[in-house]
Amino acid sequence: MTRIRGRRRMVSFSRFAQSVRTETAFDVLAAARRLKAQGKEVIELEIGDSPFPTSTSAIEAGIRAIRDDRCHYGPSAGLPEFRDAVARYMKREYRVDITAEQVVAGPGAKTFEQLFCEAFLDPGDRVLVFSPYFPTYPPNIARRGAVLETSTLEQSRDFRPNLDDVARFVASGPRARAVFLNSPHNPTGGLMTESDVRAIADLVRGQDIAVFSDEPYDRMVWHGEHHTILRQPGMFEQVVSAYTFSKSYSMSGWRLGFAVTSAPIAQLIAKLTNTCLSCVPPFTQLAGIAALEHDDAERDARMREFRDKVMRLVDALNRIEGVVCNRPGGTFYAFPNVRAVCERHRIRSHGLAMYLLEGADDRMGVACLGGECFGEAGQGFLRLSCAEPDDRLLRAVDFMADAFGRVDRIAAYLNANPKFRAA
Repeated sequence: MTRIRGRRRMVSFSRFAQSVRTETAFDVLAAARRLKAQGKEVIELEIGDSPFPTSTSAIEAGIRAIRDDRCHYGPSAGLPEFRDAVARYMKREYRVDITAEQVVAGPGAKTFEQLFCEAFLDPGDRVLVFSPYFPTYPPNIARRGAVLETSTLEQSRDFRPNLDDVARFVASGPRARAVFLNSPHNPTGGLMTESDVRAIADLVRGQDIAVFSDEPYDRMVWHGEHHTILRQPGMFEQVVSAYTFSKSYSMSGWRLGFAVTSAPIAQLIAKLTNTCLSCVPPFTQLAGIAALEHDDAERDARMREFRDKVMRLVDALNRIEGVVCNRPGGTFYAFPNVRAVCERHRIRSHGLAMYLLEGADDRMGVACLGGECFGEAGQGFLRLSCAEPDDRLLRAVDFMADAFGRVDRIAAYLNANPKFRAA
């Protein structure tokens, strides 16, 4: 048990706090920035942040709102005008006909993972999650004492869900309580088809099973279109869909998102929001309204740039010996299979990622993530974001191709960091 020794007493951490794991991306980000401060050139492909500035109307509206003193408390569910704007957006973009009462504002999409778990899970309940998965799913499920069960996403199936696993989970008993969906999928770039979404809806509809549909990359779809489970008949009473302004409108630092669900569930989530966040700052919501209402053209132009960057990166990665990378259906990530490289050097994939940052060269490094940062099903893969200029993306790939062949360097890195040695 971990204790903090003070002058008069010792304070114990909870078992949950001691076991919690965070997003490795932020740890690698800190390491990359530390090396850059020491003078090393680092190409940063580790963090899922947009390289573009916040969209124009959002900036202007946010500044105006601050000058107008829209800086005080607001309703826990969100400003009425923000909820109205989201309802119009959902109807315009996805033909999802909702009212403002079905919308809840949040500081990004991630918070809704925790609020969903608080709303639906009790200790011992079971949750189906597709793996690889976003790394904050497990701690939010564990926070409620629930049990995570995984279904592996296979590269050979373009990382689409295994519907047989969903059917088995639904039929497995009364403690089967929730399913987490994420499409377009982080980290793999997989995209659920309309038939996938329809089949999952048909399996869970009418069951005492809630669905968390994580949709932060809804505008980053490169093949086909985005299909939200909200469009499937009769699903509002079982689904919470989460969205963010971070990716589409480059507003990651503004911390703004929203959830769409039924009115009763929205009311409950607003109540839970009240207990932990009070509210989302009004000026960020007003900036979000401006983005939704005025920045579609700017957003879509940026999305086209993202698509070109991702495909350029994937094509370059596939020219490296021992690397196989699917073209993603969405997101701004490449998820190359590097098992052949890992097996050749007996190194785990996150060890390979850290070697590229710390050990491959004294003057330069590439920051990325090993696939096991997203669950053991990600072992043997790397995740690279395309949040750098195109010329630096291609330099990163050239660097990787050379670094994978530096046998002595890899051996030295493993000797210094044996935790990354593959069994």
